[in-house]
Amino acid sequence: MGALFVCRRGSVAGGAGYADGAHLYVCAAAAGRHWGAGVSGHMRKILIAVLALILSPAAFAKTEQAVFAGGCFWCMETDMQAVPGVIEVMSGYTGGALKNPTYQDVLTEKTGHYEAVRVTYDSDKITYAQLLSKYWLLVDPTDAGGQFCDRGPSYRSAIFVTAEQKTIADASKEKLDKSGKLRKPVVTQVLPLGDFWPAEEYHRNFAKKNSERYHAYRTGCGREATLKNVWKLD
Repeated sequence: MGALFVCRRGSVAGGAGYADGAHLYVCAAAAGRHWGAGVSGHMRKILIAVLALILSPAAFAKTEQAVFAGGCFWCMETDMQAVPGVIEVMSGYTGGALKNPTYQDVLTEKTGHYEAVRVTYDSDKITYAQLLSKYWLLVDPTDAGGQFCDRGPSYRSAIFVTAEQKTIADASKEKLDKSGKLRKPVVTQVLPLGDFWPAEEYHRNFAKKNSERYHAYRTGCGREATLKNVWKLD
């Protein structure tokens, strides 16, 4: 395999070049050269990272974002990550006025923030309307006081929308409310999207980093049992 080099814009080091929007060229050296020849170990790592980014499916995806609140963001993060078409899920805080809130700030229930997740998804694989349909099944949309064992304003369910998303979200909520699938009215609010503040690092991908604690919490909080009852699942 020919060696690979990161070339300056407009130059080709012995072979064909590839350019992305930032004009980064990855050029193949003459055939027969060892991969990475003439490239330092540090540069090789950078090159591999660049290639991984350029060639990853996410690099070619038509991405959009949606923000949802549904109680504990550990659980929402894990559940949304399992939805086909979702690329990334970030836990965080939104809906309040305080800048850069911390977890301890939000716990006071004085900042107006919700625990929420920001979902980045491939809109060629799943539409916003379809993502909403997935979201509803992950929460109890009839509970105005929180979600599951977590009580208080910061744990309420909500859909945070841009101007373009509002019509779709409102229609999805109305359709669910009239569907007869729930015993009580839908109280989940559709709210304007403001600043989204990523949660502290230790909260992100919590289920993967603290599997036993996460599953003990999720079971103890009765999430599955409540969802089964709310959605009349067998």
